[in-house]
Amino acid sequence: MASANLATNGYVRPSKDGALVRLRVSPGAKTSAVKGLYGEDAVKISVAAPPVDGKANAEVERFVARLLGMAASDVAVVHGASSRDKSVLVRGYGEAQVLGLLEPLL
Repeated sequence: MASANLATNGYVRPSKDGALVRLRVSPGAKTSAVKGLYGEDAVKISVAAPPVDGKANAEVERFVARLLGMAASDVAVVHGASSRDKSVLVRGYGEAQVLGLLEPLL
């Protein structure tokens, strides 16, 4: 199923260091959770941390790493640090691998 959506997905893109995932983040939630797709171009997630002093971004990195079964140090917010619209770099995983792990959660 993942390979069929590779050409049309707008939320995972290849990067020289791994894969970029576009997110729409709602900080300050009761729990961190995947909420589905935000349009066709981003994965919507909520995080329990408040948007203060980088706490929400740190929780985004931890939460995405937990979803993908990898170390938090392999996930980094690379765009949108002060925005709800973010891009995270997933180091060491390719586009197809990340897409295959995310699709069942959507």
